[in-house]
Amino acid sequence: MSSSSIIMPGQMPVASPVAPGTNPDQSFFDDLNSEVGDKGFLVTSTEDLFNWARTGSLWWMTFGLACCAVEMIHVNMPRYDMERFGVAPRASPRQSDVMIVAGTLCNKMAPALRRVYDQMSNPKYVISMGSCANGGGYYHYSYSVVRGCDRIVPVDIYVPGCPPTAEALLYGVMQLQRKIRRTGTIER
Repeated sequence: MSSSSIIMPGQMPVASPVAPGTNPDQSFFDDLNSEVGDKGFLVTSTEDLFNWARTGSLWWMTFGLACCAVEMIHVNMPRYDMERFGVAPRASPRQSDVMIVAGTLCNKMAPALRRVYDQMSNPKYVISMGSCANGGGYYHYSYSVVRGCDRIVPVDIYVPGCPPTAEALLYGVMQLQRKIRRTGTIER
C-alpha cells in the first residue's frame, strides 16, 4: 500500500476528479466553473486590473486660466458630482494624474504650465477644455496667446466649446477613462 493511499483516523477519503493516465472530464470543469462563478471570482491580467483601478481613481488638478474654470467648478458640485465616477480634485500636482487646462494660455503662463505638468507623477493625462485652450480661441491672432496648450504639453482629450458646458467636461472625463482602459499605461 502506497503512502498516498493511507487514510489516517478521522480523515475522509477524497475522490480524485481525474484518474491517473486519463483525460480530464469536461463535466468536472463545468462544475468547477459554475462553483467558482457563484463565488464571484474573476480572472484577468494585471494590466487590465491596473487600468480598471486607474480609471476609478483619477485625481485631477485644476489649471483654470479664464472663464472655462467656472464650468470646471460646476462639474464638481452636487448637480453633476464628478466624484461619482471616481474623479476627485487635488490641489497639488504631485498628487494628481490628470490636468484640466481651462482657458486662454498666455506666453507668460506657458512655462508655469510646463513646470506643473513636469511635477505630476506618471502616468499623467491632460484634458484641454474650451476653444482657447484647444487652439487660442477668440484670441488666436493675439501676440501674447499660445495657440493651443498642445504646443506646451501633450493633450489626451479635447473638450470643445466657448465655454464648454459641465456636461461636456464630464463626457470628456469619461472619454479619458475609456482611453485609459483601451490603451493601457505600460506601453504609453
